[in-house]
Amino acid sequence: MGFLPFFNKGSKSLLGLDISSTSVKLLELSRHEDKYRVESYATEPLPANAVVDKNINDVKATSDAIRRAVMRSKTRLRQVVVAVSGSAVITKTLALPAGLSDEALEAQIALEADQYIPYPLDEVNLDFEVQGPVEKHEDQVEVLLAACRRENIEQRELALNAADLQTLIVDIEAHAIERAFTLLNGQFPPQAQLVVAIIDIGATMSGLSIMVDGHTVYTREQLFGGRQLSDEIQRRYGLSPEDARLAKHQGGIGLPEDYPLEVLEPFCDAVVQQVTRSLQFFYSSTAYNDVDYIMLCGGVAAMEGLAERVSKNLNKPTLVANPFRDMNIAPHIDHRALISEAPTLMTAAGLAMREREF
Repeated sequence: MGFLPFFNKGSKSLLGLDISSTSVKLLELSRHEDKYRVESYATEPLPANAVVDKNINDVKATSDAIRRAVMRSKTRLRQVVVAVSGSAVITKTLALPAGLSDEALEAQIALEADQYIPYPLDEVNLDFEVQGPVEKHEDQVEVLLAACRRENIEQRELALNAADLQTLIVDIEAHAIERAFTLLNGQFPPQAQLVVAIIDIGATMSGLSIMVDGHTVYTREQLFGGRQLSDEIQRRYGLSPEDARLAKHQGGIGLPEDYPLEVLEPFCDAVVQQVTRSLQFFYSSTAYNDVDYIMLCGGVAAMEGLAERVSKNLNKPTLVANPFRDMNIAPHIDHRALISEAPTLMTAAGLAMREREF
């Protein structure tokens, strides 16, 4: 068993690196008081099956893509925040005696972790963060425990080390999304108990995070993503995987005339169905029965007309995430390209907002 800094806080910029099933996304932010500035970013595709269900399957291919992203971004930072997916992490809130030092808390958690973690403790990394006092029990504090299989972390460290980078913090994707959500506050009217559903549709996985007043109260992942559209383009029109992916990202330019009606429309209907199903699971398993807004992010989010379709079918205001809306952007960065990729960079933004102590 080892302890890893999921929750570390500080004050010096780090690279946010999001490793998905199809690409690596790198982002560097600087902060001046409460204002962020984008200093560098890059997105680099991954070979097929290099990462499967967000688990690194080919360390060399992943590290090569990371190295290319670093070179393209021209960043000078070498210390990185990376994330593991929620499905790879076990979290548990414990009530422990107040006033314990970090060392005493660590020892106490090490004693109690065995009953909460369904793996041998020598195969996991743990971390914890004190959340605050337990209501009506001033002699106790709530402590959030996070545990992840060590192999998931080690694969990321190996890929980063091979790209001459240092893994300083391993975060949790849902926490990164929650952190990035603070960048979107200005897009919502002031409202008590504001409930926002963030739908992150990636290549193979879709995630739902429910925010209530900016705090995550529910998360869920399911197998569904933009690769289904790429696969259908490839199958129907006899294209290579790369040509199919490119045609999808170009909005179907160069594809036969039947593409919008026969391929794109059914996929968009499937997206709406998945969003509806995810929200129904949320309603059925919690005390909530409605959301105020839907926020789309991930590679599928920017598809033309998708937000409007989701909004119409679910009768909810639906926005496309842009974490850079109120940020300054370094002059050398292609502003238009960055904004077009903004929905895919929510996790990277949340990671890049992490900082370390001097």
